[in-house]
Amino acid sequence: MAAQGALGLIGGTSLLAAAPVRRAQRREVETPYGPVSLLQQERLWFLQRHGLDGYTPPHRINHEAHLLALQQVGVQQILAVGSVGSLRMEIPPGTLVVPDDFYAPQVSPSFFADQRGHRPPGFHRGWRSALLHAWQKSALPLPVDGAIYWQTTGPRFETAAEIRLMAPHVHLVGMTVASEAILAGELAIPYAALCMVDNFANGLMAQELSYESFKAQVHANEERLLLTLQRLLEELLG
Repeated sequence: MAAQGALGLIGGTSLLAAAPVRRAQRREVETPYGPVSLLQQERLWFLQRHGLDGYTPPHRINHEAHLLALQQVGVQQILAVGSVGSLRMEIPPGTLVVPDDFYAPQVSPSFFADQRGHRPPGFHRGWRSALLHAWQKSALPLPVDGAIYWQTTGPRFETAAEIRLMAPHVHLVGMTVASEAILAGELAIPYAALCMVDNFANGLMAQELSYESFKAQVHANEERLLLTLQRLLEELLG
């Protein structure tokens, strides 16, 4: 399943430096859930999930407007890039992971107020396989294939006790991807995620996790993430 039509790319501020995104033109899209600003470069549509004109924290993101805007402009597949914390010592900061499932019992966005919302959510298997196939063709070092993503509501980091409770069951923790995947599924848009590990989860290391240390590791990982993304987009859109 290659990206033959429009490809949606969802990510954070770091991706604004990606070559295809730098050349993109801003487009404003009106949806029933509110306006959304996108960046377009030919068949690539980029959504900065935290906003182009300021910073929207994870718990205030308008996911319904975002996903509907991507559908309205004709996006046929979505690749989401997310910053995550690792709950496993064998998945250190700097690791790229393509998760294959998520845990998010408290996350239940829906476009529907009827039985259509009764559907099993998840990452799209065919599109996820296409992403991994493109990765193999790119000659880049391969990512970790398979992990469980745990979405918390944010904006705070998790407590050490919460991490200890969840560590036997999940591998990664973030605050956005499950919401997007659920809504993309309702719109029948194949959705896959690429996660960059930017920190060990709270309590795994002797050094206390802070926002400053987290952002420093995000910056350290940017070059590898941008190179990987550029190569993948060349394969997926080429």
